[in-house]
Amino acid sequence: MALVEATTERIVAAEPERVFAALADYAGTRGRVLPGQYSEYEVREGGEGAGTVVHWKLQATSKRVRECLFDVTAPVAGQLVETDRNSSMVTTWTVTPAGEGRSKVVNATAWQGATGVGGFFERTFAPKGLNAIHDEVLAKLAAEVEQ
Repeated sequence: MALVEATTERIVAAEPERVFAALADYAGTRGRVLPGQYSEYEVREGGEGAGTVVHWKLQATSKRVRECLFDVTAPVAGQLVETDRNSSMVTTWTVTPAGEGRSKVVNATAWQGATGVGGFFERTFAPKGLNAIHDEVLAKLAAEVEQ
């Protein structure tokens, strides 16, 4: 199995604390900034940062729907790590300062992909599709916190 990785980033015109608080708000903001590829969003435990357990279905393609159940941790300041109980997928959100009143938000997702020809196509196309989805999440997040 080969590691499949997708990374998306955006500069947001809001203080890092405000951006991180919005990302960590699974009970409110996070559900609002998810695009149409996400369904059945549900906070099962917690709802604010570390200790949260959150569920959703992600429709990556017309034929591929992934059911996710994430445990959320915050190993360092400005970072949230979502670890899927149903797969090897791990998503890390990192918020850092990017100048006065600005933040850099990076979303990095990785998982163990398939082998063989299927794995080749997964490593080639899945990151592009996931980056497009996460770019939409980041755009909606920016619209939410830049108000």
